[in-house]
Amino acid sequence: MRSPALHRHFNLTPMQLYRVFKYSVYCLLAANVFFFFIEEASDSLELYGLWLPWPHIAEAYSSTIDTLAWVMLLLLFELETAIIADEQLKGGLRWGLTGLRSLSYLVILYAFYGYCVQYGVVTDTVPFITADVCRLVDTEYRYMRVDNYAAITPDVCLAMQGQPLVRIAGTPIISTVPAMQQAVHLALVDIINAGDWLIVVLLLEAEVYLQSRHRLTRKMAAAGKLIKAVVYSILFACALYWGIYGEFLDFWDAFLWLLAFLFIELNILKWHLATGAESKQP
Repeated sequence: MRSPALHRHFNLTPMQLYRVFKYSVYCLLAANVFFFFIEEASDSLELYGLWLPWPHIAEAYSSTIDTLAWVMLLLLFELETAIIADEQLKGGLRWGLTGLRSLSYLVILYAFYGYCVQYGVVTDTVPFITADVCRLVDTEYRYMRVDNYAAITPDVCLAMQGQPLVRIAGTPIISTVPAMQQAVHLALVDIINAGDWLIVVLLLEAEVYLQSRHRLTRKMAAAGKLIKAVVYSILFACALYWGIYGEFLDFWDAFLWLLAFLFIELNILKWHLATGAESKQP
């Protein structure tokens, strides 16, 4: 029989359970930074070798850089909308948070540039002709696998044998035409997803700014909800696309981000109701 003390220790309130769930999601998103780094480091090694030219860092590590900056931005939103009291958000603390937020946005824009460059890479292909694909086993050549690269094995070469092949210009990456088309589609989804998230945070920044200054009217709030409903629908569609055609890590990361920003939306709603700051204007 469990002791009363142990029962009290694990008898969490609904609010405590909610916080445990919320911060567990945040921790999982932070862990994804590491997983993306491992995946992209492997791809970078295949594509560029041991020495990665610095102009290609954004292209090679776009997901890692992007996720790291978004985790920082997420924590800043959490601090401002749920943890730090309004009366404390002033002076040096406000300037410090603003500086970190600005840095996060610069990195996010840099990662967005990386996604655009990656799209340019996978769309820049040339025909690749070889009499026997299996001669490429144990050579520098790699093949496109979903949205990453892998060594050509005997099984892979047999599957590619007799099919029209293409090569990413300037690289030893080859692929069948259908696989390269899928890679192009996934790269385009990356751009759409990253751009939509930029729209989301711009709307959230506007809400936080207006809320903190008691200028958020009902019409503004309603318009913001409508726009975000459309944008979140597109983000959900991107997550589904990754789940069907991409890799599990991309789908899992997208799903966690939707959950995380749902928490931020709830933070803002709670903050809005607690302060009673909404303007009475229509």
